[in-house]
Order: sequence, then structure tokens, then C-alpha cells
Amino acid sequence: IRAVSERAFKGLYNLTKLYLSNNKITSLEPFVFADLHRLEWLIIENNRINRIYPLTFYGLQSLILLEMMNNSLARLPDKPLCQYMPRLNWLDLEGNHIHHVRNATFISCSTLTVLVMRRNKISSLNENSFSSLQMLDELDLASNKIESLPPYIFKELKELSQLNLSYNPIKKIQIDQFDFLTKLKSLLEGIEIANIQRRMFRPLRNLSHIYFKKFQYCGYAPHVRSCKPNTDGISSLENLLASIIQRVFVWVVSAVTCFGNIFVICMRPYIRSENKLHAISIMSLCCADCLMGIYLFVIGAFDLKYRGEYNKHAQLWMDSIHCQLVGSLAILSTEVSVLLLTYLTLEKYICIVYPFRCLKPRKCRTISILVLIWIIGFAVAFIPLSNKEFFRNYYGTNGVCFPLHSEQSESSGSQIYSVVIFLGVNLAAFIIIVFSYGSMFYSVHQTAIMATEIRNHIKKEMILAKRFFFIVFTDALCWIPIFILKLLSLLRVEIPGTITSWVVIFILPINSALNPLLYTLTTRPFKEMIHQVWYNYRQRRSRRGKGSQKPYGPSFIWVEMWPMNEITPKVTKPVLCTDSSDASVTTQSTRLNSYT
Repeated sequence: IRAVSERAFKGLYNLTKLYLSNNKITSLEPFVFADLHRLEWLIIENNRINRIYPLTFYGLQSLILLEMMNNSLARLPDKPLCQYMPRLNWLDLEGNHIHHVRNATFISCSTLTVLVMRRNKISSLNENSFSSLQMLDELDLASNKIESLPPYIFKELKELSQLNLSYNPIKKIQIDQFDFLTKLKSLLEGIEIANIQRRMFRPLRNLSHIYFKKFQYCGYAPHVRSCKPNTDGISSLENLLASIIQRVFVWVVSAVTCFGNIFVICMRPYIRSENKLHAISIMSLCCADCLMGIYLFVIGAFDLKYRGEYNKHAQLWMDSIHCQLVGSLAILSTEVSVLLLTYLTLEKYICIVYPFRCLKPRKCRTISILVLIWIIGFAVAFIPLSNKEFFRNYYGTNGVCFPLHSEQSESSGSQIYSVVIFLGVNLAAFIIIVFSYGSMFYSVHQTAIMATEIRNHIKKEMILAKRFFFIVFTDALCWIPIFILKLLSLLRVEIPGTITSWVVIFILPINSALNPLLYTLTTRPFKEMIHQVWYNYRQRRSRRGKGSQKPYGPSFIWVEMWPMNEITPKVTKPVLCTDSSDASVTTQSTRLNSYT
């Protein structure tokens, strides 16, 4: 049907329901329904109606329901729409092209209880657009282009129980915007609320269901029984850590990280290595990695504290100084660890690839570099706390207080800072480490080919390759997912919170947990020391009954090199020599074992 004539329904006085859906009607002329005095339902969905007049609905004094979904209406009449529909209860204008809602449009719709205007192109509303709808129970303005709401637009809607403002580019909501909606039970707000505060939702004492765009917003309405989304993959309404796996593993990873690094810190002084400066660097690395274990321990502790009622404390926790300091601790650990690993790698690279050119690192230079690395780490971690206006709540965007992915509500300065750290400094460090270890392996491989004792050197080379592989592999396993995640968040790709929680609890601490194993516990000096301690223990037990003999006491003076039996005192010092392949291999093996 393409057109409906004025006399189409003439004389149908008892008609109560009229369906004109799924046709090609472009307009409805005035008085077309003049004889339909008892009509209660008028359904005109999925047509091409582009204009209506107040006189179009003349005679519909019994009409209760008017459905005009998915038409082409660009504007509503300037005069009262309900002038000839005094009993209209339900009006659905979804899926049209309406741009404005004027003050006079609904002035006569006093009995209207449901008004649906979603999926239109409404960009602005007047303060009195809905002032006459005092019986309105449901108002749906979702998926429009509304950028701002007049302060008192909902003042007269005292009976409103459902309000939907989702998917509008609303930039700001007045703090007292909902003060008059005392009977509101359901509020849908799938929008970014830059100035969100608890004060906005406090007057809504009857609110039982609220639907936010982000889980973090639920913390601003803790009195609401049902808040969606009820999790961001990291936290839930009940717990800071949503999954039981997360809650268990945060303690396991924390314990392994702390114990491993503290053990190495305590044991390192007993390995009296000739390379004292390298030992200091390793201990500094362990201190940085231990901070990651402390960070996970604190997250686990606050998860226990808020168990079962996290949403009541969520916003206070994310805004608290504790969350800011814990997040700073995690970033401090990450950045110092990254910089130290890069420094240790470059030190190895220079002394292995250029064995005759590098001088023995001096104590003053090494300590200066370590101090500088820690200063840079502290600066990177605590700069976001120095300017709240510039960085906003940099660490408090999620329950674990780690700024891994970008939020649309973040300031531009905060986003740039995060990108520079994760995709600038850390990515550059990772590339340097991969390149350095590749060059080291290639250099040793080339030297071994030219050497006379090829079989022994190939064996050493394979063992060395395995160590290099595991060092680079663990670095890649830890950092590549973080680089990818940061890049995706920068491109505004929706990232499930579950992935973030796995990265923070399982992937991020990989280096911190494995560094003691890679740089200390698997090295030759440590193994020799443990072997000597065990040997002396057995000797003491066997000689316990012989009081005349004194047990042997170990000196614990170990040369931190590998293999031990091939090192002579002369080759442990940098010397000038010819380019002999044998001398080169010996010196490279010496330097290699000093640093690995």
C-alpha cells in the first residue's frame, strides 16, 4: 500500500485495532481516521511516512497505543500531537529521523505512560520538552545524538520508573540531574560520564537496576541491588578479584616471586665472585622483582578485606592513596627490572662480542648507573601522582590499580605518557635485548668454528644457546602480550577485562619470578656452593663422633665463570693479544661465564 485515501476507513465506527505495518505508505492525510472513534491500537510500523499533522489523528479519542516505528519522520508537529488523542497511553517513535523535540509537541499528552524515541537523530532537548508528561512511567531516549541534558528536564517526571539514555554522546551530567526521579527503579546509562559522582545517584533510593557502560561506575551506586555489567573481568560486585583462579594464583605467584628473590638476595653475599659488580647488579634486579611480589601480596590482601562486598568499597579503593601507591610500586618494579635487564644485557654484549676492547667495569660507574636506573624508575612511577588534573586517576581505572589499557575517559596527557612507557621505553628495551643476545650467540658461534677444539666449544655453545633462548623467551612471554594489549587499546579495540587480569596476575610477574632462576639459581657458582654446603654437612655428620678431627670449613671463594676447570688467572683480566681464534674463544668463554 503506497497511499491511504481520506475515505479509506469511513464508517468503521467499531474498529478497535488497525495494522498498517510493512507497507510503502509515505504520508497520512488529515482526517484519514476521523470515523475510528473506538480505535484503541494503531500500528503503522516499517513504512516510509515522512510527515504527520495534528489533524491526521482527528477522531481517535479512544486510542491507547500508537506505534510508528521505523518510518522516515524527520520532525514532529509544532502543535500539540495528542490534541485529538486524549487517552493515548503508549507512543513508540523508534527508528525515525527526528532531530528536535519542541516544548509544544507533548503538551497535551498528559495520560502518556510510555514514550519511546530511541534510534532517532535527536541532538538537543528543551528544558520543558517533557514537562507535561506527569504520568510518564518509561522514557527511552537511547541511541540518539544528545550531547547535553538541560538541568531540570526531568523535574516534572515524578512517576518515572524507567529511564534509558544509553549510547548518546553525553559529555557531562549535572550532579542533581536525577534528584526529582524519586520513584526511578531502572536506569540505563551506557555512556561515558566524565564527572561521575556518588552524589548523582544518592537520591534514587528506589533504584533497583542500573546499567552502566563500565563496571567501574557501579562503585558510584553501591546501594543498587543489580548493577550491570557485574564484572570487568578483573573484579565483580562481590570480590576485587572475580575468579577463584585469580584469588588463588595471586598468592601463589606473590609467594614464589618474593621467596625466590629474597633467597637470592640473602645467598648472593656467600658467593664470593670475582665479578662483584655483576653481583650487585643482580641483587638490585632481585630487589626490583621483589617489589612485584609485594604488589601482588597487597592486591591479595585487599581482596580478602573486601571479600563479598567489594562494590560498596570499589570507588573508595580505586581513589585511595593505597591504590595509587600500589600501582606506583608495580610500575616501579616493572620499569627498573626492564632497565636493569637491558643494562646487564648490554654489559654482556660488549664484553663478549668485543672481548679485547672493553675495559673491566669500574665500581663507581656501575653504582652510578644502578642509582640512575632507580631514579628513573621512581620518576616514571610517581610522576602520575604529581598532577591530578593532567593525569586524572592514572592508577585507579581498575581494581588491580595497574594502568595497562587506555580508557576513553583518560586525559590526552595520560594516554601519551602510558604509550611512551609501554610502547616506547619497554619496546625499545626488548628489541635491544633480543638483538644483543642474537649477536652474542652469533659471535660465539663464529669463534667456535675457527677454534681447534671444535667439539668442546660446540658443546659449550649449545648450553649457552639454551640459556640465551630461555632468557629471551621469558622476556618475550612477558612483554609481547603487554605490547599487543597496549596497541589494541590505543586503537580503541574492546579488550575483555579477563585478559587484563591474566596479564597482570600471570604474565606480568613472569620475569620477576624467573629472573632469580635464570640469573642465579642455575649458574655454576651457585650450584658449586650448594654442592659444597651439602658436602660439608655430610662430612660433619660422619665425623660427629670423632671429636679429635675438625670438619673442613668452606671458603666460599668461587669464580663466577664457566667451565671452572678451564679458567686460569691470566685470562680473567682483559689483555691485549693477537686475533688468535683459540685466545678469542678462551677469553669469550671467560667473559661469558662471568656474566651468565
